[in-house]
Amino acid sequence: MEKILRDTTDDGSNVKENPEQKRSGLVKRLASVSNQLKRMTSVSKPARLDRSKSTAGQALNGLKFISKADRGAGWTAVEKRFAKITKTNEGLLLRCNFGECIGMNSKDFALVLFDALARRRGMTRDVIDKDQLKDFWEQISDQNFDSRLMTFFDMMDKDGNGRLTEDEVREIINLSSSANNLPTIQKKADEYAAMIMEVLDPHKTGYIMVESLKELLMQAEAEPGLTNSKERKQLSQMLTEKLKPTLDPNPLRSWYHGVRFFVLDSWQRIWVIALWLMIMAILFIYKYTQYKNRAVYEVMGHCVCLAKGAAETLKLNMALILLPVCRNTITWLRAKTSLGVLVPFDDNINFHKVIAVGITIGVGIHAIAHLACDFPRLIAATPEAYMPLAKFYGEEQPKSYMHFVKSTEGITGLGMVFLMAIAFTLAMPWFRRGKLEKKLPGLLKKLASFNAFWYTHHLFVIVYILLIIHGYYLFLSKEWYKKTTWMYLAIPITLYACERLIRAFRSSIETVKVLKAPAYPGNVLNLHMSRPKNFEYKSGQYMFINCPAVSQFEWHPFSITSAPQDDYLSVHIKSLGDWTKAINRVFAEVTSKPPPVGDMLHGSNNPVFPKIMIDGPYGAPAQDYRKYEVVLLVGLGIGATPMISIIKDIINNTDAKEQGQLIQMDKGSQKESQGKKERFKTRRAYFYWVTREQGSYDWFKNIMNEIAERDRSKVIELHNYCTSVYEEDDARSALIHMLQSISYAKSGRDIVSETRVKSHFAKPNWEDVYKQVAMDHPGANVGVFYCGSPVLTKELRRLALEFTHNTNTRFSFHKENF
Repeated sequence: MEKILRDTTDDGSNVKENPEQKRSGLVKRLASVSNQLKRMTSVSKPARLDRSKSTAGQALNGLKFISKADRGAGWTAVEKRFAKITKTNEGLLLRCNFGECIGMNSKDFALVLFDALARRRGMTRDVIDKDQLKDFWEQISDQNFDSRLMTFFDMMDKDGNGRLTEDEVREIINLSSSANNLPTIQKKADEYAAMIMEVLDPHKTGYIMVESLKELLMQAEAEPGLTNSKERKQLSQMLTEKLKPTLDPNPLRSWYHGVRFFVLDSWQRIWVIALWLMIMAILFIYKYTQYKNRAVYEVMGHCVCLAKGAAETLKLNMALILLPVCRNTITWLRAKTSLGVLVPFDDNINFHKVIAVGITIGVGIHAIAHLACDFPRLIAATPEAYMPLAKFYGEEQPKSYMHFVKSTEGITGLGMVFLMAIAFTLAMPWFRRGKLEKKLPGLLKKLASFNAFWYTHHLFVIVYILLIIHGYYLFLSKEWYKKTTWMYLAIPITLYACERLIRAFRSSIETVKVLKAPAYPGNVLNLHMSRPKNFEYKSGQYMFINCPAVSQFEWHPFSITSAPQDDYLSVHIKSLGDWTKAINRVFAEVTSKPPPVGDMLHGSNNPVFPKIMIDGPYGAPAQDYRKYEVVLLVGLGIGATPMISIIKDIINNTDAKEQGQLIQMDKGSQKESQGKKERFKTRRAYFYWVTREQGSYDWFKNIMNEIAERDRSKVIELHNYCTSVYEEDDARSALIHMLQSISYAKSGRDIVSETRVKSHFAKPNWEDVYKQVAMDHPGANVGVFYCGSPVLTKELRRLALEFTHNTNTRFSFHKENF
């Protein structure tokens, strides 16, 4: 296998095809199609299509009418849906329910398909019975490509004369673009219909035949893939076989391998969590033993020991929970020290959450032990048993719970529990990410928002004040040196307070001016700001933004989309929560009407934009991409923002390196300085951007074009995936795929993204993506960086582990956490 890997990469020219060469080859194939059509039509006048015959076409996989997304599970599933839908209609299926019955979620496309199938059979009614539905189903599920092609042609051929006019082509373009949610293509339907007629109707007869359509569709299907060599196909099959899970007959060995891989992949997290648990255990045991040897144990028993042991872990955790959110400190440690080798700084927020769970458990044990165990035992104690405890609880023995509730310890304890319960509850993803917003009534909807999380999380200020008071007025500890709560908290609180003071100071002196604020489809606001003189950052980092016009207090993190070499700062803000919607609205109100899509507001007539304050930059996992020779960058929707800065930085550094080499060659030296360690190691980058809407491409259209144009060394491989478009073998996207091939061959521009980067349809096959990288870079250490919703995290991490363990290419997975 390793030999194949070496042989494959030794001849890189056979593996990767220059995009210009690929486009040139596509142009030649289209010209060939046009010439073939001319020869075909010059022999004899095109005859009407004989629908009783099927041409001997290849058994291609395209033009499927039932996709995976529609879950057409076969005739059995269709029968069940038919029975359910026609239950009240005497066994007759209405035309409007046809799509639902066959499992097609594109209603308009299903209606046109119904009409085409009915037209072929000479049917004029808008209802069919079960036998007719089965006949329809057999045709649309036919595995023969020619049969599916005839069905597709029938859909376009509205008058059934066997010829397609430009108007009929325009109609199917409108239908396809609507089914795939591609409004830009729909607006240019006239232009694209004329383009198809130009290619398929070389003699200007005014119509095209099914043979012409088939020829072009087959050319689109036959575009060369990436795995076109025999060796690569063999290697791909070997990797596939190797990745298949195998059941080890020895369960002990299987368990050992699983544990070994887990430890190898997570050793940084393991030692940190193990150390934390060990310290908590030591503190708990220490306090438990201490109170077991005191007089109170005779009355309160193990209850007081449990309460005090839990309290000691609470002090530790209330101190530790502040450290993961000391972002300036973490950024400095990440950049200036080598601690990142041992400490998983990427997991700071996850560790913050783990500590919060520890606090919850500690509070539960402490409160239950007091309220349900030792306090009742104290109240029920005999006067003789109580006498040694009088110096702690007073000469008069407590008679009820109210004695403890009314005390300083009781009020502060219950107050902390109440405030922490609010903060912890609203920090849950269901509230913080607004998942429950639609389910909550009236005013409670505001609780399911990031704003509610942000404000309630700042209740910690009151909680820490109450904690210090609670720790000072203890029943059983009167000497000041035994009241250790303030000792635990002193350094973390001081450090965190300094962090907040730095933010206030830095944001006041690092003033920025908004230069322009274009608005893009998908409710995205792009802020271009002046760059403070001493604002140094790395690609992949983020900064906090405050807009006083929205809120004086709220600061929100956003990835920096400009490159470190740019003389401005840029962020993209998508309207997802209360604050982001508000800032989009505030900037839109600056002008008399919302700014047009992509309109760049700049020049001497600039409106006065709302004030913006920034704080940062702060460290993020993606900033470490430079230490990998190969990087796989994955952005989901607006999660592409840190990756955009990275690919710009890669191009800038590649250009700078090439310029430096040229200067060295001019000076007669081809060797770099021996004493200078190269910091920028990246030699190859793969960027996958997955987005739902065609309009999203406007966010970074200019940047994509710039990268494609400047990347002369082909360092970066760009992949755009539009998930609103059906798979490339789906009949609903067949015409879009064909248009894409024609347009890209003619102009070098993609019709979906309207950039020089050709778009793919539906979702990527991530296993194939990893496999491709593993084949191209055997033995390499590949950095995988992902930013986006948690939906993809599990799959990308799993694949990184599987390929690391089953191939000689190591994948290191990193995810952005905010």
